[in-house]
Amino acid sequence: MIVHAFLRWVETARAADRAKAASVLARAYSRSRIAPDDRHAAEMAMIFLLDDPAPKVRLALAEALAESEDAPRAVVLPLAEDQPEIAAHVILCSPVLTDADLVDLAAKGGDMTRTLIAHRAIVSRPISAALAEVGAAPDILALLENEGAAISRRSLARIADRLGHDAEIRALLLDRTDLPSDARHALVEKIGSALAGFGLIQAAVGTSRVERITREACDVATIGMAAEVGAAEMPALVEHLRIAGRLTPVFLMHALCTGRVEFFAAAITNLSGQAERRVRSILSDGREAAVRALYETAGLGRDLSELFAEATMLWRSEAKGGDGLLSVCERLLTRARATGNASCESMLELVERLAIAEQRQTARSYALIATREAA
Repeated sequence: MIVHAFLRWVETARAADRAKAASVLARAYSRSRIAPDDRHAAEMAMIFLLDDPAPKVRLALAEALAESEDAPRAVVLPLAEDQPEIAAHVILCSPVLTDADLVDLAAKGGDMTRTLIAHRAIVSRPISAALAEVGAAPDILALLENEGAAISRRSLARIADRLGHDAEIRALLLDRTDLPSDARHALVEKIGSALAGFGLIQAAVGTSRVERITREACDVATIGMAAEVGAAEMPALVEHLRIAGRLTPVFLMHALCTGRVEFFAAAITNLSGQAERRVRSILSDGREAAVRALYETAGLGRDLSELFAEATMLWRSEAKGGDGLLSVCERLLTRARATGNASCESMLELVERLAIAEQRQTARSYALIATREAA
């Protein structure tokens, strides 16, 4: 048989000639140009060539079989674990490699292997999940930039948790509309921490002011997220903010005064441990005493619960009247100043400052959109 003669010839042929012969054999196999009776023998010959000491021989096999759907797995899998310049052809292109094969390669391979997997034309969710768990920054960058990669929300959150400190990865994640809101907030926090950590900024502005500005910026960004996140995702965002220590009285008051009703109700539900339906009923129709009791259950002290209850009543009135909801904060602040309630006045001034910061951010976004539309 021709294949038997080939194997006898291989024993004495030069490496360059063996590589050419391996290429011819593999291409003939992948294009079904070998008689059916000889295909098994041809497969055995290619498996035999996997042990060839010359890398160029194995490279010839990899190049010839990389895109073949009929390539023998017994040949493709060893080639995928060969040295990088050989494995690259198979890992990038071979349709023979299954999700399980690629997950296994990602787990036990090196950074180059994982980067090659991330560059495949199609990357399934299981493969993306494996890369999200073990991939280094270059692998994840390749994955996020790959339009053919299907990445679940859970994997995106895992990437944010593991590699959110990397500026390039963070930017790519924040550009995605499918990034979970709790992961998005965590990235915003990391941006704030990174900015606050710059020595030049601290020297120019002062550490305390940098911390205040950073916190206000994070709060504004979070309020923006709360306005856009869907109802199904709201509890996860609220729980994340609670764990992160972001559900402060100032933050909650700002959400209430600016009409973020869905977010505010979810936050009070989380903090109070009450049923969502009961919380919503009390907030919308409950008497002031019931509202105050709800806020105390949520952990707000007596003074704050009274202030929040008053804000809730004003919010109901403003909502029915159709006036600007921001006037709730203004009216509360006026009353606090008139009664000399210093603690409430101080908190409401922070709420007002947060509202102004949000308005400035909204104005910047409006100006940017207007400029782009005019261009």
